[in-house]
Amino acid sequence: MKSIFLLTINLLFAGSLQAQQPSEKQLANWLKRFPAADTNKDGKLSAKEIRAFRDKRNAGREQAQRGVARQFSVHPGWDKAPEFPKHALMYKSPSELAKLGTVRHFPKTEGVLRIVGTGHSFMAPGYKTLPTIAKAAGFEQPLHLHTGGGMTGSTRYKWEQENGIFQFDKRPHPVLLPSIANAKWEAMMWGPYFNDRPAYYLCWMDFCLKYNPSMKFFLSDAWPQIHQFGEKPPKSEKELTAKVWRRMGAQINAEFNKVVDVLNTKHPGKVFIIPTSDAMVLAAEYFLRGELPGVQGLHKAVGGHERSLWRDRLGHLGPGFNRLEGYVFYATLYGRSPELIQSDIEFGGDKEFPNRKLDRTFRKIAWQAVINHPLSGVKAEDANGARD
Repeated sequence: MKSIFLLTINLLFAGSLQAQQPSEKQLANWLKRFPAADTNKDGKLSAKEIRAFRDKRNAGREQAQRGVARQFSVHPGWDKAPEFPKHALMYKSPSELAKLGTVRHFPKTEGVLRIVGTGHSFMAPGYKTLPTIAKAAGFEQPLHLHTGGGMTGSTRYKWEQENGIFQFDKRPHPVLLPSIANAKWEAMMWGPYFNDRPAYYLCWMDFCLKYNPSMKFFLSDAWPQIHQFGEKPPKSEKELTAKVWRRMGAQINAEFNKVVDVLNTKHPGKVFIIPTSDAMVLAAEYFLRGELPGVQGLHKAVGGHERSLWRDRLGHLGPGFNRLEGYVFYATLYGRSPELIQSDIEFGGDKEFPNRKLDRTFRKIAWQAVINHPLSGVKAEDANGARD
């Protein structure tokens, strides 16, 4: 559908924009069809605006074909953080924010975290399965999210979007801010993005702690990805040895540990890592030992197997591994092993895969990853499956 939309734009605009100045009637018709092209919002469309609109759309299509951008520019206003434009919603009072967006509120339940969160498609599997896992553990998980795909789910993007600053100048879309300022929360979760700066997280932390001083923060560290191989991606799964996975996982850990160290310097003891990377590295090692029943391969983009740990070059999880991410979320947030959940959990989807044995293996891997990561905040010296 998107490609047809772009083709339509190009066919409509090509002749008029290259051969002659489009007529007023043409511009009026194009305005009706593509109102977003009117960037100065004056109710009229110029040839310059329509050309810019076309070029931007084409650039977006080309970027989608290449994959997610790992190098990009950000607004120079970030260099002044934590100071932001005066019209940013962060400066408004709780009552003012309540008028600008819906306030979500959850009653307090002993031992249960009320959570707000941002994130993208790498967080989606865990966000989807966490409430199901929590229910199996005996409670309802309060969760209020503002997510998006790729960059649009990053902490930086959501801060700009919610506050109406920089690329969203004076066009705020507050989803979390009204609720954070007007209700009680115990935790916030984030999904990472390429070239993240500590400032992208500190702005959220400062705002949250202003209204909920006891909040804690949890950053998922994603997992190894094909782009880490550089210009020589693997040609077969024979190259994806346990040593390779451990090396790539160590690179991920080093990168995210630096960010968390800066955040904890300003707010000691407040930020923890959700070790999805370590969990996936462990899962790869389990597979190589033949201990992931029903899983056919490591990476679909390399080996071509449908039931693989990863399903595409970008690094989205393969079928069934949404459970593993959800278990890692649960274990980190609550300091309890998913293995303590005695019952089978109904996740929906394929009834045959993952099978019961693989599901139990996911629970074991999740707990191993969490208790062995130095920044997860979960220490467990004994074998009772609970935080010390």
